[in-house]
Amino acid sequence: MSQSELTREVARRVFASEFNDSTYAFKESDDERAPNYALLPTGDRANRVFVVGTLTETEDVGDDSEYWRGRVVGPTGTFFVYAGQYQPEAASVLRDTEPPEYVSIVGKPRTYETDDGTVNVSLRPESIAVVDDETRDRWVVETAERTLDRIEAFEAWEAEQEAPESGSTAPTNEYAEMARERYDSPVVNYRNDVIQALESLENVGDADDADAEATG
Repeated sequence: MSQSELTREVARRVFASEFNDSTYAFKESDDERAPNYALLPTGDRANRVFVVGTLTETEDVGDDSEYWRGRVVGPTGTFFVYAGQYQPEAASVLRDTEPPEYVSIVGKPRTYETDDGTVNVSLRPESIAVVDDETRDRWVVETAERTLDRIEAFEAWEAEQEAPESGSTAPTNEYAEMARERYDSPVVNYRNDVIQALESLENVGDADDADAEATG
């Protein structure tokens, strides 16, 4: 196993709504090889993310060489994925896959500021794989759990800041503090997104039941 694999960051599970709000990027060292992190509004850092959704559209947007853009839709929004000559395996999957298909992606967040000052967040994939609906559903449930864990840690830290005399033993949370300083979006928004994501699974189940009854 290479040194890069030994030190590889854990891929965070994150819904599209939070991912696209993660517009602040930072390093924790002046070392030029230090990893870049996206600051998640729920109070964590992400060098790598793991997402699953429906690949609905692919397009080669390159000028001189292939540069593929994929649109991946989840229950709370859309991820935009870009892969070119430095991500040949991921680019080949985008080239060869006929949408719509469920796909899983491990990759790195990348921010880009437009001329009008808007910061867009996209995903540079390390790997892309076509998956089944059970994998997608399991990702939604696990991502909901991880998002709620981050929200609860954020809210515990926030409560401690508002009432330090209460004797709470909530730990310090430097990324929650950074998120509150950098972002305007209330963390409760992401709790609502969790509910929306889980309800989407129930709706899929209801639709499947209806189809089964209609064809039974």
